[in-house]
Amino acid sequence: MKRIIISIILFTAVINMSFAQETTNEFKPSGKVEAKVFWNYHTDLTKDAVQTSAFQLDRSYFGYKYNLSEKVSAKITFDVGSNTGGSAYTAYLKAAQLDWKVANSVKLSMGLIGLKQFNDQEGFWGYRYLAKSFQDEYGFGSSADLGINAEFTLAKNLKANFLIINGEGYKKIQDTDGNQKIGGSLVFEPVKGLTTKIYMDNQPTTGGDAITTYSFFAGYKGESFRLGAEYNVLNNGEKYSKPATDKDLNGLSFYTTYTFNKKWEVFGRFDQLGSNTLSGDTQDWNYDKDGSKFIFGVQVAPVKGLKFALNYQGFTSDNSVIETQSLVFLNAEFKL
Repeated sequence: MKRIIISIILFTAVINMSFAQETTNEFKPSGKVEAKVFWNYHTDLTKDAVQTSAFQLDRSYFGYKYNLSEKVSAKITFDVGSNTGGSAYTAYLKAAQLDWKVANSVKLSMGLIGLKQFNDQEGFWGYRYLAKSFQDEYGFGSSADLGINAEFTLAKNLKANFLIINGEGYKKIQDTDGNQKIGGSLVFEPVKGLTTKIYMDNQPTTGGDAITTYSFFAGYKGESFRLGAEYNVLNNGEKYSKPATDKDLNGLSFYTTYTFNKKWEVFGRFDQLGSNTLSGDTQDWNYDKDGSKFIFGVQVAPVKGLKFALNYQGFTSDNSVIETQSLVFLNAEFKL
């Protein structure tokens, strides 16, 4: 609650300051409402599945973006989704963000901000409404947090960012030790269509080793296809916000799309998640959850702002005793 109050105060203060400034004839402050909804129907073909089919409303995003000047904008976004501690649909403050282009090559973002850890990977994957990207799915990082980010354009084909954030994600407040996460990335586009990215971060913990994350990504966009691959490492944590000395995770993800026209495309993805074996154990510490995930399907976009995807999603655990998960989905995304 404290985190939400601080973010709202910051957001409101910036808007009030902007109205106090004199506007020019060349620029008129303006804003727009933003909304996005993820919906699906699925059938579970897994042996002995308890819930064989269901309709689900996975996620709903509602917000407002306001351009205060040519260089300053602010937005606020609420994320409505499932919460084990509340109702089936609980609203979270996902973003209360100020963006300020302080120079042609420097942009600052502050407040409850969207993070850069896997935004490029998510863009290349392209189907967030049916599955999260690798790092988001397996707990390597959060999509938003409270803090500040500086983004630099170093050259036409080279960008960097540096961030300081709480490190607990947007659903939790700063922990009692008050240790912030520090990180950054380099994004390099050596030739047209090819994007490469290196990301790393570090968050000290009380009584244990720091949680660190490293990721390496390369993606290529052609006229009718895109292809992405990433390798990710998380050290000393069961997830980005749950420290555990000597427990490590690592994984690969490959994804591709072929576009037939503006409406139709086919896609596929493969994930491989692994963990290390602790001293004295015979199996990896995350043995039951380690394994391989497959996704493939077809997407149609009949009109602007609406997408449907018929797809198969399966997961095979490294533990052969656990049944392979096998599900067929009809996913939809609509947005304003």
